[in-house]
Amino acid sequence: MLLLCPARRDSFRAASAVVAAFLVLVSVGLARAEAYDLAKAVERALKENFTITAAAHSMQAAENSRKAARGSFGPVLSTEYGYQKRQHKTLSGGREQDDDLYAWSVSLRQNVFAGFATLSTYQKSALEKENTAAGMARARLELIRTVQENFFLLLQARENVRSARDSLDRLVSQLQSTKAFYDVGLSPRLDVLQAEVDVATAENRLLQATNDYETKVARLNTLLVIDAATPATYTGSLEHIPFAGALENCLATAYAKRPDLIMAQKSIEIADKDVSIARSGLFPQINAEGRWATQGDRPHVSGSTLDSTRFSNWTVGVTGEWQLWSWGSTRYTVEAAKQTKLRLQAEANNLRQEIAYEITSRLLDLDEAEKRIKVAQKGLEQAKEAYRMAVARYQSQAGIFLDVLDAQAKLTAAEVALTGAQADQLIALAYVYSAMGLENPDLFPPL
Repeated sequence: MLLLCPARRDSFRAASAVVAAFLVLVSVGLARAEAYDLAKAVERALKENFTITAAAHSMQAAENSRKAARGSFGPVLSTEYGYQKRQHKTLSGGREQDDDLYAWSVSLRQNVFAGFATLSTYQKSALEKENTAAGMARARLELIRTVQENFFLLLQARENVRSARDSLDRLVSQLQSTKAFYDVGLSPRLDVLQAEVDVATAENRLLQATNDYETKVARLNTLLVIDAATPATYTGSLEHIPFAGALENCLATAYAKRPDLIMAQKSIEIADKDVSIARSGLFPQINAEGRWATQGDRPHVSGSTLDSTRFSNWTVGVTGEWQLWSWGSTRYTVEAAKQTKLRLQAEANNLRQEIAYEITSRLLDLDEAEKRIKVAQKGLEQAKEAYRMAVARYQSQAGIFLDVLDAQAKLTAAEVALTGAQADQLIALAYVYSAMGLENPDLFPPL
């Protein structure tokens, strides 16, 4: 029977109660909460997360702007109605004019030639819509990667809780053995005290691991827009997912699929349209217009007693305007637009270089994590065997208690190292797919 001092017994009971309550809450949550694996978590985030909603509104706004620019190709129909009151009647062409004048006109104006500004403006708005669509694709990629990363961090935290609980169980068992040895005079009081200290340390580690896990759950709930009071559980394991893509293939995919690179190219095309719009100032502006007008001394504008026959008329015509000199304003505007285009081209070239670096570094991180998994698996096997031998030697009085504690600490560290390497491998894989511009919710190789 384990005998502890009152303070240590109360501390152990408190830690056990916290862990038990945590396990009960988890079991109850599992029973009535909706379960999300990695793919379902990503799917819900894409459906509910507000960043995607905001991107969708931006895309709709861009589409409306494109339609507005398209309307510039058609004629503009307008009407005007007015009233004037004269203090004294006037003469015009020897005829007396009404002192009350109501006028109504309808005009139709069609742009014939505007130096290609109308066409370039529409093409620019269409490109801006495509640019916004690429921005939405980038937002989706970033959200997918964020959800995947936090999902694996949650699984890692869950494994750390299990490891901390196992460590505490082992140390409590060792404390029981040490106390039994002490009672029969086979171990010193120092071993009992050291065992109690290590149990307390393990209790603290378990509490921290449990809090970290609950924090990770809260973060994932936020990304999935799940209310804090709504139970949700996440299923899955840190199972190794292979990746066999070569650097050249990854780069080719990234250059074709990366939304930010597509956005950079669209920005260059938009800047080219800005050059065309600025250059339109060098050309004449030609418009065709038709107008019908009527007037009278009553609100229904159907003539008056002084002008009963010629109260309405229509006109058609073409007008042209050409600004011949503006002190270099148009020229410098064109040059500024050209320099903006060159700047965007340089930024796009730099982005390609950054993408090449990102792909290379992500593949290196993935390779490193896979190698660490193999090393950690071997280290865990050795740590388990070392712990078993240390316990056996201590129980046979062939070893010292410090060897057991040291082996126990190394076993816990080996478990944590393996869990960390497994999580890092999956997170690195998520970053590889994101760097290539590919949406892969479950991270398994596409068929």
